[in-house]
Amino acid sequence: MSAYSGRGVHGQTVATLGARIVSGDIAEGEIIDLGELGRDLDVSMTALREAMKVLAAKGLVEARQKRGTYVRGREHWNLLDSDVIRWRSESGDTAAVLRDLAEVRAVVEPAAASMAALRRDEEDLAELDSALEDMRTATGPAEDVAADLRWHRALLRATHNELLARMEVFIEPALRLRDALVHGAHADDPVPSHERVLAAVRAADPDAAAQAVTTLLTKAAEDVADVLATTEEKATSAQ
Repeated sequence: MSAYSGRGVHGQTVATLGARIVSGDIAEGEIIDLGELGRDLDVSMTALREAMKVLAAKGLVEARQKRGTYVRGREHWNLLDSDVIRWRSESGDTAAVLRDLAEVRAVVEPAAASMAALRRDEEDLAELDSALEDMRTATGPAEDVAADLRWHRALLRATHNELLARMEVFIEPALRLRDALVHGAHADDPVPSHERVLAAVRAADPDAAAQAVTTLLTKAAEDVADVLATTEEKATSAQ
């Protein structure tokens, strides 16, 4: 799910309210007094109502007659929405987001790699090669992240299963968060592990492809754990 692109007062109102809800500052089930909230944020009722429409689309709030606007239970939130993921991370939930990501990837990507090894065509291989070249030539975290996302989307598309290819909707938002965290911390070169997956896919070896992805994911999980541990140590030392 793409991030909300609103700008100015409207976009800031969405971000402020979304962060408050996801962090629990505005609790699940709480009735939102729009008048009081508008005065607190110093925004018009028009801007506030438009922001609520955006948050309703993300599953965070709902308006009902006689009850008013209230915060929905977490089970209704669109946890795959990139804004919700970002707000969770900003509220201190990064470790849980990345744990869930790692588990989803462990279920999906080895099977996808195995299928891709059996079904890939020359166009798929060319796209995987091109994305890998982007990894090699990336000059900063932003380019690292873009190349990694491109490569994993290409791997899913190489399965030639339309539903499996759409699994990028589940993986991409949290993968973007993970990559930004790890690449920003100068993790090990990701190219060799991705090269091994691609070599197995090119060789049409489904078992080797699945194993290579499993190894890649294990290393990715270790990188995340190291970064989070270092971050926690720094925070503790600063206290």
